This record gives sequence, structure tokens and C-alpha cells, in this order.
Amino acid sequence: MIIHAAAMTIALCLDRLIGDPPAWPHPVRWIGSFIIWLERRLNKGRSRKLKGVVGVFLVVAITILITASVVYGSYQIHWIAGFMLETILITSALASKSLADAAKEVSTPLQKGDMEEARTKLSWIVGRDTEHLDESAIARGTIETLAENTSDGVTAPMFFALLFGAPGIWGYKAINTGDSIVGYQNERYQAYGWASAKLDDAANWIPARITALLMLLTVKPVQGKRSALLKNLSAQARKHPSPNSGWGEAAVALLLHIKLGGTNTYQGVISNRPVIGLSDDPLTVQHIDQTITIMHRTAWLFLSCCWIGGMLYDFTFTWR
Repeated sequence: MIIHAAAMTIALCLDRLIGDPPAWPHPVRWIGSFIIWLERRLNKGRSRKLKGVVGVFLVVAITILITASVVYGSYQIHWIAGFMLETILITSALASKSLADAAKEVSTPLQKGDMEEARTKLSWIVGRDTEHLDESAIARGTIETLAENTSDGVTAPMFFALLFGAPGIWGYKAINTGDSIVGYQNERYQAYGWASAKLDDAANWIPARITALLMLLTVKPVQGKRSALLKNLSAQARKHPSPNSGWGEAAVALLLHIKLGGTNTYQGVISNRPVIGLSDDPLTVQHIDQTITIMHRTAWLFLSCCWIGGMLYDFTFTWR
């Protein structure tokens, strides 16, 4: 596990420096294309739920098999080649810089008072309607995206990289990509996407909760003590309809003493979600910047925990 932790350390540094250049080929695009190809062929006729199970199994299994084969082959050439390739594969699965850059593309015009540009940039990262949102609602959408994806895009991939290396992180990314494409509760995907959604919930259950707890250690709470925030964390997180997404949002809302959730519209249809948080203060650009800081610090704190866990694991099994 120490080898995995070392690769993750370099990968997180590289992700902070270069992120995910758009011109570079990315495995997520290939995985997404395979998911769509399978869905078009399997999501019809009878037994769509069973076909969805088959579909997600094929996507995850093939992704892990290809990644493991490539990594194994590179280690057979030389351990340095294997380590370098594994580091590159882990780097490409992390999204801390991409998330921060996307948030800044919203906050920069918002700070300048350019509401139209801020709404447009927000529409690139959320599914809700953004045409008529005010500053507070724009900030809320950005913060919710950052808070939720701190786990999905940064710490959960690191969790599986620690346990299983590059095959683990890309197995997780295959699960996560499947959920983002077919895991919707609508007429087309409700049966076929059931397995993808449930598997994603299971994969994120532990990382989401660890991430939320670590978030509470990253910055000084705006109001109250950390012990009080910890007592409220679970109750606030459970308000979210997702079993995992609410944990990051609850941690950020409690730390910054803000409210997230509430009313959104999707293609003109109103959706009312429970409110997470304990304050009625309006959200501002400053809250976006603070959430970016929380995300980055959480990533490094999570990495520190990975080092500790990796050393304990290796020490325990080395001495047996």
C-alpha cells in the first residue's frame, strides 16, 4: 500500500499543477462511449434490470482487466515503468484542479457583476436551469457541486487507489461514470440504470463519510465548535435524497454557516429539496472560494490518512 500512497502523492501534485488538459485523451471518454454503446443494445425489451446488471458488470470488469493488464505489463518491463504508468493513471482519475477551475469560472464573472456569464458557466457544471438565478443561487449551485464532488472526484478515487492501485481507481471511475450516464430515475433508465445507481451508492458509502469528517478539520468553523458541528453532521446529511451526496454538502454548510439545497428547476419543472444547514445568510462569491479551500485541504488530509493506513497495513503484514 505504501507504493500506492507514493503514487497517489505524486498524482495529487500533478493534478494540482496540470489538471486534465482538454486535448489529452482521457479514459473516462472511452468508458462513457462503451457504456452508451451497451445501453443502446441492452436497454430494450424485457428484463431491463437484469440487462443493466450485465451492462455494469461488463463495463467495470473490462475496465479493471484492461488497466490491470497494462499496469502488470509495465511492471514486468521495470518497476520504475510500472510505477510511472500507475501514477499517470491515478493522476488522470483525479479532478481537484478541474473542479476548482470550473468553480472559478463561475465566481470570477460573479465577482465582477457579470450575471449572464456566471449563469452560463454554472450551466456547464449543473443540470438545473440557471437563466434567472441571482447571486446567492448561483453561489449555491457552485458550492453544492464542489461539496458533492470532493468525494466523487477526489477522495473516493484516492480511497480505491490506496486499496487496489490504478485498477481500483479506474474500476471506481467506471462505476461512477455509469451512474452519471444511466443512473437517472426516469422512464428510460429507471430499470436499466438501477444496478449502476446502487453500485455507485455502495462504492461511495465509506469515502463520502470519511470525506465529510475530514472536511470538518480543514478550516475554522464560522460559528460554533467542531464538536457541535459533528453532532449535527449526520442529521443534516440525511436530509439529502442521495445516501452519500449529502455528507459533503452538510459538512460545508455547517463549517461556513450557510444553507444549501432548497428549490431548483429542471427544464422548467420545479424540484424542492430539503434544506441543509442552519443559517439564513445569503451566499456570496466568498463562500465559493472558501469551499475550494475546503476541497483542496480535504484532499491533502485524506492523502495523509492514506499514508498512515498504508504504513500500518504494510507494517502489520510484513511482521507476520
